[in-house]
Amino acid sequence: MKKTFTIIVGFIVFQMAFSQDQPTSLSLQEAIDYALENNRSAINATRDIDAAKQQKWETTASGLPQISASIDYQNNLKQQVQVIPAEFFGGQPGEFSEVIFGTKQSMTGFATLNQKVFDGSYIVGLQSAKVYLEISKNAKVKTDLEVRKSVIDAYGNVLLAEESITILERNIDVLEKNLFETTKIFENGLEEEESVEQLKITLSGLKSNLNNSKRLKTLAYQMLNINLGMDVYEPLELTDSLEALTTQNMTLGILEAEANPESTIDYLIAKNDAESKALLLKLEKSKALPTLNAFINGGYSGYSDEFTFAKKSQDWFGSSLFGLSLDIPIFSSGMRSASTQRAQINLEKSETELTETEQRIKLEIASAKSDYQFAIEDYQNKKENLALAERIETKNQTKFFEGIGSSFDLRQAQTQLYTAQQELLQAMLDVVNYKAALETVLNTPIDN
Repeated sequence: MKKTFTIIVGFIVFQMAFSQDQPTSLSLQEAIDYALENNRSAINATRDIDAAKQQKWETTASGLPQISASIDYQNNLKQQVQVIPAEFFGGQPGEFSEVIFGTKQSMTGFATLNQKVFDGSYIVGLQSAKVYLEISKNAKVKTDLEVRKSVIDAYGNVLLAEESITILERNIDVLEKNLFETTKIFENGLEEEESVEQLKITLSGLKSNLNNSKRLKTLAYQMLNINLGMDVYEPLELTDSLEALTTQNMTLGILEAEANPESTIDYLIAKNDAESKALLLKLEKSKALPTLNAFINGGYSGYSDEFTFAKKSQDWFGSSLFGLSLDIPIFSSGMRSASTQRAQINLEKSETELTETEQRIKLEIASAKSDYQFAIEDYQNKKENLALAERIETKNQTKFFEGIGSSFDLRQAQTQLYTAQQELLQAMLDVVNYKAALETVLNTPIDN
């Protein structure tokens, strides 16, 4: 019983400690920082760097001294018989004697040291390992940029859903009051039934939108959790508001940032590809060079008709050997030439793709700046439109209850107001998202 209680207490403590690692509330910047450490893609990108470091050492070590050892044991269950002329042993000419050479059992132990003296492919391999590590590091930067942008998008979608729910609930409250008052006026014979029906249609549409927004909110939180690297059902509270983020991200100074493609991560990755293709060309050329390897080995051998190799009385005979091996490629029927030409073509392709990447990045930067500037202008426009829509809806509501406006005009004004509200929320989100897209293509989150 005591042991069971101890296990339960330990489990509770473990669960509490684990839950403390999971944040319960996050600002946008805190969410980004958390995701860069816990997002599964970011974690694997870090592992790729560690693997590249090990690959680099693996390549380096292949040119360092290599020592191996071997132990061989042989037991001739039935030894081979040889025949030699009997006259060697004093026998009659023309007759043969059967003899057995060697012992029935033997054991040998050898250690060998191998060392590359010259190998062109090894030199290229060292350079390639360095480039491979650089590729992994740039891939990590690219992954972090994508994770950051994904978190901003997901965080903004949650705020959009929450703001939509708040506005819809407020609109429903106002509309329910209008419907109640209109119904009373209709019951007193001072209003047409169509006015009540128009309000019911509008109210039904709002409630449907509210239910959909609540479902979208749940999905938005789950998507954010995935991007953060948290459990999809982990509860989370966001501390930033959509309006505050919009204000923070309205910085026109970024539009003056220099459009330098060579500092962007996509250009660096394309440059890595060109460098790797150049090294593959060097590798193919190095195959035409001779290779020189040296080795030295030494060991002991023991022989016996019985298994006496573990006894101190066993005799062991030592031997050693030193040697050089020179491999000179002479003729390959054009195979090496074809491989070299193929590598040259691939290098030229990668250089062309690098130029194409540079031009594409210039266009992406210009497009991202245009989109961001439009998002700011559209936000200002949608903000003014909402103010106008609110005044129009208020006027039509006043006219309707004073009996000088129709229910159709009121419903049209209400629909226009609801559309303006949603358009403003989307415009606010666009400011945040297009700013993130511009920062991503400029590499500014990493450079700053």
